[in-house]
Amino acid sequence: MSESKLKTQSMDFAVQIINLVKALKEKRENIISNQIGRSGTSIGANIREAQYAHGKADFIAKLQIALKEANETGYWLELLYKTNYISGEEYKSLGSVCTSIRVMLISSINTAKENVK
Repeated sequence: MSESKLKTQSMDFAVQIINLVKALKEKRENIISNQIGRSGTSIGANIREAQYAHGKADFIAKLQIALKEANETGYWLELLYKTNYISGEEYKSLGSVCTSIRVMLISSINTAKENVK
């Protein structure tokens, strides 16, 4: 999996999350918007941190944190959909990107772990 594709996709996703948070704030939704704003932008930040990791174990740990944040973001997206703050179409679109990032992260983590052996 291309590391630059993962960085690009996580950055694009963070932009989408920030725009979602703006829309949620306009609807006066503050609880979930704060949570998803943190977790959704943290994915890319941890991927970027992994770029300058202090060795393979640190690299893997940073990607695992990004994976956990992506999983949390998926939860918040589902909750927003189930509480009618976002449409089914928006949920599917953002959820698909989030899932794609998770798949890339799992692949990168597994590859990194194989290279440790």
